[in-house]
Formats: sequence, structure tokens, C-alpha cells
Amino acid sequence: MICRLIVGLTRSMLKLHQWKLLVLALAANVTLIASLAQGDSKRWAQINWLDVISEGGAALLALVWLLLILHSRPNGRVTQWLSIGLSCIFLASFQDWLDEFIAFPVSAFWDHWVESGLMPIGLGLLTFGIYHWHQEQLTINEQLRKRERLFRDHRGLDFITQLNGATYLRKLLEQELHHSRQNNLTLALILIDIDFFDATNRRYGHAEGDRLLQALGELILLNIRRNDLLCRYAGDRFALVLPNTTRSLAETISEEIALAIQHFAFKTSGQGESIFHSASTGIAIAGDTLQQPDTTEDLLQRATRNLLQTKEKRPNFIDQVA
Repeated sequence: MICRLIVGLTRSMLKLHQWKLLVLALAANVTLIASLAQGDSKRWAQINWLDVISEGGAALLALVWLLLILHSRPNGRVTQWLSIGLSCIFLASFQDWLDEFIAFPVSAFWDHWVESGLMPIGLGLLTFGIYHWHQEQLTINEQLRKRERLFRDHRGLDFITQLNGATYLRKLLEQELHHSRQNNLTLALILIDIDFFDATNRRYGHAEGDRLLQALGELILLNIRRNDLLCRYAGDRFALVLPNTTRSLAETISEEIALAIQHFAFKTSGQGESIFHSASTGIAIAGDTLQQPDTTEDLLQRATRNLLQTKEKRPNFIDQVA
């Protein structure tokens, strides 16, 4: 069963991580050849089969763990630390296993170095990699928490960006407006529109446009606060709800998001071409007009009006709309 698992995993990961496996296989073969060349085979009665099983099992498990990690993770810093650490543990266990079959002379100091040196190094690198893996998972969980806001409605999710849609946005705004009025707090709404998105769809196709929207959604999530909520409002337009936020702070967050989008290089799946976009934003603050109290539609209409005013100031806006 374990052999079939190893074979199956090796086939699926060969293209992505083949150099790591080749280097490990080369190191294991060098260790084996050096051991056979310098040591003498033990007699059958000298072999401790309990040690053979335990040490061989440790080497095999380290190899299986390595294959599982390479199978489930892309290339990157965390994957490198994990794979190097497990490779060192495997080589140390493998050399320890060879000792059960081969008797080395006292002068063969490298044998003890491989066993006793690579093991703590491997454990240290593995621990370092697991720590950064933990930090990586915390970041992912924080993004999910921002997206869900404790009362995520799965029926309202947009299947492209995995964000809540316009229906959920209106429901949330109604709740937040009621909460803000009761507690005398401010509430901000930012509409974010991707400039000239239709041109990207026409040139690269709708599939690439969908990938771009998904990437931009993730990018915006990384640039908002703990209690903010991002939704896909319509088409290439996102809506960001900012509880307890003043106009000056909303403007700062809006500028930071627009700057992040402007510097984001989206890679196409075909030729890997870099695509850059800018974004226009429109801000509405609950209670900043004489009309009281604000409704959900009031807030959305003001944010939309401010957004269109921003877009009209951009070059070629009229040509793009036409």
C-alpha cells in the first residue's frame, strides 16, 4: 500500500519538484556507494532486526512525509524549508539503517557525521518550515475571516471571486446602518471600479477577466482592516463596507487600495504577459447629508455618483464608455 502511494505521488509531482527528488536520490545513492566501498557487510547473526525495522521505518516515513508535502504544495520558501529538512532527516535515518548491515572502520568519521549531524539540522529546518507554514495558514484564515464576517451567506456568494454579492451587500448595509444609528457611529461605503476592464475581456477573453477579478478580490482583502467587508457589487465593481470609519480614514483606505491595484502585475495564463490596471473609487458616508436617516439605497446612490465623477476625470473615459 505504501509503495503504491509513493509511486502515485511521485508521478503527479515529477514535473513540479523533480529536481528536489533527483538531488535526494543522488545523495542517497552516494551514501550507499560510499558505505559499501568503505565498510564490510555484517554477518547474518550480527544484524539487529528490531533496529532494522525501526530505523528503516523512520527513513521510509520521512520519505513519505516529503512526498506528501511536495504533492500538496507549490514551489516557494516554505516548501523549500520543509523539503530540505525532511531530506536531511531521511538521509540521516537512511545512513543509520545502513549501519545495521555494514560495519564501518573507526576511521570512517563521516558515517557518524551523517547520522548525528544531519538529524538535528533536518529537525531544525523542518521546525523552521513548519513555523512559517503556520504563519501562512494564519494569513489565509484571516482572509477567510474577513470574507465571512461570522454570518456568511453561502447562497449569496459570487462563484468567480468567492465574495458575497449585491444581495448580501444590501442586507449587510441595512444591518450596519441600524447599528451605526443606535451607537452614534459613522459608516463608510467605498465602491471600487476597475478601469477599462472591458478592454481586457475583449483582448484576452472572459476566462482571463474572471481570473483577474478573482486576483483583485484577494488583493483588496489583503489591504483592508479586520472588521471591513468586501463584496462583489456588479461586473468589475467591488463594494467595501467600513464600520465606524470617518471620511478621512475612508479616503486613506481608498487611496491605498487604488495604489495597490495600480502596482499589481496580473500574469495571463497563456504567455504570462503582465497586465496593469487602475481603479476608480467612490465614497459615501452615512449621515453626511441633510437627509436623515440614510437608507441602503441612499448610500449606494451617493457612492455610485461619486464613483462616476471620479471616472469622468480619467483620460479616455468617454472613449472607453463608448
